[in-house]
Amino acid sequence: MNITALQAQIIRKEKQSLITVLKRLESKYNIRFSYVDDTIKNIKAMLPSKDASLENILEFLKKETKLDFQLLDSTFVIIKIPKKDNSNSDYNIQNLEEIVVTKFLTSGISKLNDGSTTIKPENFGILPGLIEPDVLQAIQAIPGVLSADETISSINVRGGTHDQNLLLWDGIKMYQSGHFFGLISAFNPYTTKRVNVYKNGTRAKYGDGISSIIDMQLPDNIDNKFKAGLGFNLINADANAKIPLSKKTELQLSTRRSVTDFILTPTYDQYITRVFQDSDFENAKSNNNSISQNESFYFYDITAKFLYDISKKDKIRFHFLNVNNNLNYDEQSTNNDRNETLKSKLSQQNLALGVTYSKDWNKKLSTTSQIYVSNYDLDATNFDLLNNQRLIQENEVYDGSAKMDINYKPNNRLKINGGYQFTEVGISNLEDVNNPIFRSYIKKVIRSHSIYAETAFLSNNIKTNLKLGMRLNYISKFDMLFAEPRLSFSQRFFNNFRFEILGELKSQTTSQIIDLQNDFLGIENRRWVLANNNKEVTFNNNKAIHPVPILKSKQVSAGIHYNKNRLLISAEAYIKKVDGITTRSQGFQNQYQFINSIGSYEIKGLDILLNKQFNNTLSSWVSYSYSTNNYTFDELNNGEKFPNNLDIKHAFTFAGAYTGKNIKFALGLNWHSGKPTTIPDTNNTIDDSTITYSSPNSAQLDDYLRTDCSITYSFNFTYKTKASIGASVWNIFNKKNILNTYYVLDSENTINKIENKSLGFTPNISLRVSF
Repeated sequence: MNITALQAQIIRKEKQSLITVLKRLESKYNIRFSYVDDTIKNIKAMLPSKDASLENILEFLKKETKLDFQLLDSTFVIIKIPKKDNSNSDYNIQNLEEIVVTKFLTSGISKLNDGSTTIKPENFGILPGLIEPDVLQAIQAIPGVLSADETISSINVRGGTHDQNLLLWDGIKMYQSGHFFGLISAFNPYTTKRVNVYKNGTRAKYGDGISSIIDMQLPDNIDNKFKAGLGFNLINADANAKIPLSKKTELQLSTRRSVTDFILTPTYDQYITRVFQDSDFENAKSNNNSISQNESFYFYDITAKFLYDISKKDKIRFHFLNVNNNLNYDEQSTNNDRNETLKSKLSQQNLALGVTYSKDWNKKLSTTSQIYVSNYDLDATNFDLLNNQRLIQENEVYDGSAKMDINYKPNNRLKINGGYQFTEVGISNLEDVNNPIFRSYIKKVIRSHSIYAETAFLSNNIKTNLKLGMRLNYISKFDMLFAEPRLSFSQRFFNNFRFEILGELKSQTTSQIIDLQNDFLGIENRRWVLANNNKEVTFNNNKAIHPVPILKSKQVSAGIHYNKNRLLISAEAYIKKVDGITTRSQGFQNQYQFINSIGSYEIKGLDILLNKQFNNTLSSWVSYSYSTNNYTFDELNNGEKFPNNLDIKHAFTFAGAYTGKNIKFALGLNWHSGKPTTIPDTNNTIDDSTITYSSPNSAQLDDYLRTDCSITYSFNFTYKTKASIGASVWNIFNKKNILNTYYVLDSENTINKIENKSLGFTPNISLRVSF
């Protein structure tokens, strides 16, 4: 069929956006298009005839769009701007990234051939239990990622604790990830353009994050289009806007605030029960000698980004984020016929400021410079009226960084990336008690210098992808240098198979510990600390300073993936070892709760995924993860290995999602084996008013099981105004899952078992309008 004949068979006379045409062709011909977003931006084309061959369609689109469509094999097409005839002329050199799966689990989630996963919230389909594209909830659908206590402030990637994840918001490191003290993501998904998630094989430009990288990016291009949205659900309301101020400037704004201090909802009841169980706040409410009243809890976040294109080659960006949680309540008691009322409070805040300058020196060379400050502050004031005591606690982090990133692309197969980063992190901890009088204030500062270099190679046929990188970190305070090689290798074979090897060495100077389980009202009891490189306990103002080593990790994984006819079968085996962990960072609540020791953990695992796409609307997946995760502490358990607190050996997910033109529906089941736990020794349970335990983590909690569903319906108010309504249920069958168990002695030396329970039946509804 020639082009003239094909043009006569155009289905629609009106042109559509090229991205729409490409999506339809991907669905019809089971192919994948690879392109740079800017290449097809604002380009429109007519939809070709259904009867035309793929070769004729590509030739037609080539003439229609003036772009080059190169069919590499039966499943992959590259789109690029054609090279000009004059060999001395500049041309747009493409930065190609093969997307292995463009609709991974659900729309808006893609898996890349460098081992990473990309989430685009604006294209997000639907996942069970979610009616909004909550980024930190969505990544838990990825095999090897889960939250053992259901919170997004405790995401465990391949057996690691949450503080081992590096969270970046527009390049700025964040120390707070959740609202409602962990149940809701602190980052507004409606202003997030793209999220890159790395479990292994991390880019050399990333430091920290020995378990994972979660890199959240806001829109960075000015398109001179006004966009806005408003939303409401049973927990919070939000608004966002993308406002063009001129052809060269744009302002992006968003804000979100809880409505829980105005209205009480069933969702809030479930959240408040889950978060505040077994806390000082909950204990104050149940104490017979005191009354908790006038409770006030709220959260909010504000983001702003100002974009200014100085010229076609020079751009500057300003970033601002403020995340805040606040809890206040009055505690009243009657003492000697006299009423006393004092206010206890807890606040948590992360403030981020940054400026980024980027310059395209020519078609091959570009640089990006950024300076930022990230400040985290956790404050608590706790009154104990019965003991006439007031306790003030504060944990503050100051993180300032300056970095320069250089990209050089000599051709469309090779990319060289390098740069330098200076970071200064200061962390302080304050404790102030009035009865007896005691005050301790400790502040530590670490300055580090890092240089890195990375080479990325992509073969002509897009079958071989190789990234080799090295990062050197120098800590002047300890005169220590760390070399951290990075590897990402991917090879496609037989068209539909892909073999993958990933590896990395990483280090980290910040971590979270728990001094006492009832710190900070027992709600957010983890505090940030810096590595001190001490070998033994020292003292400052009579306050013990325990050794906190620099965390070091090494990880390697190998995987094989099969992708054909919208069926993805993926298997990945890995081994990871982390050195330098402390008992206080692991949250022990057994015989090791008050022991300070340094050790390591090693995890070996296998992640398996089957993902089937039925036409362009239905997706189903089954994932299974198996792992063994063990501690080794020379001073504990006679130096023998014992199960990690996060040793969840089996995890299974089964889910399906339907994405129609107006309706989206998802239903899913999550099951995993119970966490390890330590039970009292039945033969000798009490010794000197302490509990005698059996072997550490030698027992298990009951298996965890939860079923979720969600549905959304979208419609148009006007030509330019769209709306959607949604409903979800978390834990449909109200399964009483036990997340944690520990034991305490009462005043009569009787052992009491304390159980922390999961969220019960939790409904939510939403309404959203965008224009």
